[in-house]
Formats: sequence, structure tokens, C-alpha cells
Amino acid sequence: MSRSPWSWIPTLYFAEGLPYFIVNTISLVMLKDLGVSNGKLAVLTSFIALPWLFKPLWSPLVDTVKSKRWWTISMQFIIALSVAAVALTLSESSLPVTLFFFAVAAFSSATHDISADGFYMIALDERAQSAFIGIRNTFYRLAMIFGQGVLVFLAGAVEKYAGNAASAWRVTLGFTALMLAALTFYHSSVLPQAESKPDAKTDSGAGLIKNFAVAFASFFTKKGCITAIVFMLFYRFPEALLMKMLYPFFSDTLSAGGLGLDKEAYGLICGSAGVAALLAGGILGGFYIAKHGLLKSLTLMALSLTLPCVVYPYLAFAQPESLWTIGFCVAIDQLGYGFGFTAYVAYMMKFADGPLKTSHYAICTGFMALSAIFPGAIAGYLQEICGYSGFFTLVVMSCAVTFAVTYLALRKSDYLTQ
Repeated sequence: MSRSPWSWIPTLYFAEGLPYFIVNTISLVMLKDLGVSNGKLAVLTSFIALPWLFKPLWSPLVDTVKSKRWWTISMQFIIALSVAAVALTLSESSLPVTLFFFAVAAFSSATHDISADGFYMIALDERAQSAFIGIRNTFYRLAMIFGQGVLVFLAGAVEKYAGNAASAWRVTLGFTALMLAALTFYHSSVLPQAESKPDAKTDSGAGLIKNFAVAFASFFTKKGCITAIVFMLFYRFPEALLMKMLYPFFSDTLSAGGLGLDKEAYGLICGSAGVAALLAGGILGGFYIAKHGLLKSLTLMALSLTLPCVVYPYLAFAQPESLWTIGFCVAIDQLGYGFGFTAYVAYMMKFADGPLKTSHYAICTGFMALSAIFPGAIAGYLQEICGYSGFFTLVVMSCAVTFAVTYLALRKSDYLTQ
């Protein structure tokens, strides 16, 4: 029986996004709660995110051994176990062990990204892929809002009763592990059987090495490769700087330049205004590209991705007390980001298209991870040097980088019209 894409795309990309944001955002919030400085927490959370940078190294394995469906369900199961292990081991005295399980979750999640994205491109034709880009991106980003909104709110509420942050996060992550296990069970029954059995000859060591070499060689010899890499590395540069410092900014005291919000207020804002705006932006972005094509959409989407970040210098200078004002600013940013980020994913899919599109798309997402890791690692130290107002002013100035690489991509646009 044929499965409607609506029955599995939203939950699959929610399950893909949630562990990413657990590793990259929840870990940051937890370390901040445990008293780690902005500079150190940005470096530590960037370090445990390295599997997303290096995942192209094992993408040929996922491309040739077993099926994308098998890899997807298996990795979801391991992620659920890893998050449960984080919940069981978390304490101020056992951070190295906790960070190790975060790293296991990161490795499994990065592998899941390869298989889930490959499955998406196999199970849908090109028109359906374009139509559902906004849906998959929206539910991926919805997982972010759930992670930094609902889960942070829950941790804040539990902390009032538990008395300390570590206990609150143990309860919160235990709940999250159960939810991830439920998603694994659901996908084991709902994901369609969209693939033929892989060729057994490719399972040998020599076959894997050959596939690895072919995948990488064919990627770096593609027409427009240098332009594509530059675009993937720098299109979202302002957001890459922002994302590590948002929770510290919202949670630090007014005297320290922050907004002085507790976890519940932060979670409420990101889980309400942020969710509604992100849903609207992501869905609109997908349908806009499906109607007008990526080539005609890219300039508008680059502007949408970057210009809303001006709300953060305003928040840093004005330090408003009204949650409505803060929520409105977050909504503007999320609406623009949801719309503009759609072009980034569509660009990678266009460039990766071909016989080895699963491996090539994994390489693209490796560059996407690199685009976030280096700016994220230095963001904390930049903030400590410049303060929040100076840091967010630098972020606005960095929008020029996005404009430059968008112009470059449009000049080398042959495959955007394919």
C-alpha cells in the first residue's frame, strides 16, 4: 500500500532535527546552567557537534550497505538510548561522561541525517521533493523550537520543584528519550518500502573503498563545485554566529547586557511566537520555490534570511522588559529565517542531484555543518570581548557575506535551472 508523504515526512524530519538541537542547543543551555562561561560552552558544544562535519566520510557506507530505511530506524533507536544515557549520567561531577554520550548521540544523528535525506530523495519524485521542502524544513526547525522552547520550559518548571538544574535536566531528557523511542517505533511501521535491495557486491571492504573514492571524486569534479562550496559555507554566516549566543543573551542579567529571562519565559517565547512564525516561513518558502524556481527565488530568500537579525541589536540596546516585545522580535527573525533557509536546502539538493545523490548530499551537509561550527566556536569569545550589543552589531554587518555569496551563486547558476 502506498503511503502518503504526509504520514512520514513531518515526523521523520522532526526526529532528524530533535537530536541535532539536543546536542547543539540543549547541551549549551545545560552547560550555561552549570556555570560554564560563554567562551567555553561555545567551544565545547561546537566540539561535540563535529560528527556533522565529518559525516561525508562514512556516507558511502550508508549509501551502499543495507537500505536507507534500515539505517534511519537503527540510528533513531541508538539516539533514543544515547539521550537516555545522558539523562542517567548527568551531574556536575560527571560532565566528561555526559559529553561522551552527547557525542554518541551526535554521531548517530549525523548518520541518521545521511539516511533520512537519502530516503527522502528516493521515495519522492522531483516535483514532490520541491513541494515538501518547506514541510520538511518546517518540522526540522519545529524540532529546534521544541528543543529550545518546550524542553527548556519543562526543565525550568521542574527545576522549581527539584531544586537544581541537573535534576531538572535528568527528568526532561528522560522524557525526551521516551518520545524518541516512540518515534522510532512509529517509523518502523510507517516508512514506505521505497528501495530495492542493495547489491551484495558493494558490501565488501574493497567495494566500500571504491564507492568512497568515486563519491568524493565525482563531487569535487562537478561543474560549479567551488562556487557551491563557498555558498554552502557562508550563506548562513550571520545565523551561525547568532545561534550559540541566543540563550546566553536571553538568560544573562540586565547588568551583564542580557534580557534576564528565566528558562520558562525563554521556552514560552520560542515555543509560541517562534513556532508560529517558523511554520509560516518554512511552508511559504517551499511553495514559493516550487512555483518560481530556485533561481528566481534566491535573492529574495537571502534578504529574508539576513535582514531580520537587526532585531537583536535592538533587543541588546533597548533591553525591553515586555515579553510581547521580545516575542514579536523573535517571530520576525523566525519568519524570515524559515523562508530564507528553504533556499539553502533546495540549493544543496540541486547540486547533489545525480547517481550518487545520497553521498553528495551528505557531503553538502558536511559543509553546512562546517559553516556553523567555526563561527559558533568563536561566537562566545567575540561576545565576551564586544558585549552583547557589539556582538549583535557585528552579526548585522556580517550579512554582507551572505549577499556576496548569493551574488556569486547566481552568476554560476547553470544547475539551479535544471
